[in-house]
Amino acid sequence: MSNALALPLSAAVGSLDSYVQSVNRFPMLSAEDELRLARKFRDGEDLEAARQLVVSHLRLVVAIARGYLGYGLPHGDLIQEGNIGLMKAVKRFDPERGVRLVSFAIHWIKAEIHEYVLRNWRLLRIATTKAQRKLFFNLRGMKPGIDPLTQTEIKSIARKLSVKPEDVAEMEMRLAGQDMALETDQDEDRYAPIAYLTDAGLEPQQALEAFQEQRGRTDGLSAALASLDDRSRRIIETRWLKEKDQATLHDLAAEFKVSAERIRQIEAKALVKMKSVLSAG
Repeated sequence: MSNALALPLSAAVGSLDSYVQSVNRFPMLSAEDELRLARKFRDGEDLEAARQLVVSHLRLVVAIARGYLGYGLPHGDLIQEGNIGLMKAVKRFDPERGVRLVSFAIHWIKAEIHEYVLRNWRLLRIATTKAQRKLFFNLRGMKPGIDPLTQTEIKSIARKLSVKPEDVAEMEMRLAGQDMALETDQDEDRYAPIAYLTDAGLEPQQALEAFQEQRGRTDGLSAALASLDDRSRRIIETRWLKEKDQATLHDLAAEFKVSAERIRQIEAKALVKMKSVLSAG
């Protein structure tokens, strides 16, 4: 589907800024036009209808991708992965459910970007040791504001995370990225981050880090797995306990006939439960 749609990807327009300007020029669809195009694609596999649905939501992908800049990955790559999620959303969108495509697509875009971050963060030099991974996942949340950390704040964070102050300073420098407003003063607030902030539950990255801290307790691992239901155990085993060919959220979504977002929620809940069992042991 991606080749047939011939999307205006960043490489085609020469620079990321040009790409962002380009996608912002595509008009947003009315509810009526969106419904008409979605039905044309569903009933007749009309690729031009699918293309219009995709390009009218590319600005959404750009906005969501900005929220992941702190992981040290190129914004352009995050956008490309998000575009894949958007196309998957369009392919699976049911216009008869009474839900706008923007609400449905957000979950697919985030799931695809999550997969990309999880595949690549281990390869980054910013997170090669356990201490660096702890900093990687916690530093942004521990900063009191958007300004650079003071020496006092660096020492305080280093003490809380049991790392060296110089490691905190270096990680802050490496994770420095572009900020964006939570809300806009334009008529596009539904595409601003405030409209689709992640829930308060544990993100897969955070849950994985918590789980890795406990994984060394070999004796307790079997008991922790045994505490899960069959579906949760299957998700954990195929996602985190296989040495290679690990399953993706979408693989498991297809297997259990639920959404990728639902698999993420089950996974996060299972990891929290396992951590609880391991801690009690």
